[in-house]
Amino acid sequence: MSVSAETDHSIPAASDRRRRLFQFGMSAPGALATSVLVLFALGIVLFLSFRTNDGSLLGSGFTVGNFASALSDPLYATVILRSLTIAGLVTLATVVTAYPVAYYLAFHAGKHRGLLLFIVTLPFWTSYLLRVFAWKVVLAYNGVLNSALLNTGITSEPILAFLNTPAAVVVTLAHAYAAFAILPIYVALENVPKSLIEAAEDLGARPFSIFRRIILPISMPGVLGAGLVVFVPTVGDYVTPALVGGPSSTLIGSMIQAQFGKANDWPFGAALSVIVMLVILAVVVAARFADKHFGSRT
Repeated sequence: MSVSAETDHSIPAASDRRRRLFQFGMSAPGALATSVLVLFALGIVLFLSFRTNDGSLLGSGFTVGNFASALSDPLYATVILRSLTIAGLVTLATVVTAYPVAYYLAFHAGKHRGLLLFIVTLPFWTSYLLRVFAWKVVLAYNGVLNSALLNTGITSEPILAFLNTPAAVVVTLAHAYAAFAILPIYVALENVPKSLIEAAEDLGARPFSIFRRIILPISMPGVLGAGLVVFVPTVGDYVTPALVGGPSSTLIGSMIQAQFGKANDWPFGAALSVIVMLVILAVVVAARFADKHFGSRT
């Protein structure tokens, strides 16, 4: 009897080992290739950041002067702070507008959920540049928005404040990354146990109380994940500020691109990139602590 029981237990264990080995074998090549490529790229940037700029591709010697110049010049500190501020506003605007959409998809869309998810991802069918140019057409001096205001009599002349402003950058980036915020929040809301909501309703809890005490805390990791997915790429964006922003909207990505382009100072551009990566890493660590905090409440 004991031999039979031992055999019965060994069969699931062997099957579980085979499944894990299969999963490892399937994921290992892609994970290894991705890790090597990412680490190689980061290694090159880190190596360049400590090289001197002598006109050659990789420099001729090692120095910390690139970091000293970047950290001592208040211009770069101002631009980094501006980049963080604009990225924070974009993240806030995106998450605040994405949450109601994700909430509707998770709890009220019903049989139309698949169609609505398709519509959410539809902008990815077009080029990112095309979407940015579309907003430039909307916000331009003779654009769609000014034409609508003139035709309705709200304004008597076109408004210059729509384009080439930080607000234009925030609106354009928030639209560009909307789906990146909607989908993680939707997945988090889908994982909210319906039994908890039903139990709260049976106990007489009001809808707002159910949302505040059950739905929002459980979905908070998805909200924080969506915020990171939006925040990290917007900090270093340089295309959107160049097209719809003005001098007051220059972000650190534009200055890094200029160092690798017109200035031909790759070591200094690499040093700026490393500084920005460290700043973003600090934000990610802070978000991780916040995630653990909210997770401990659910």
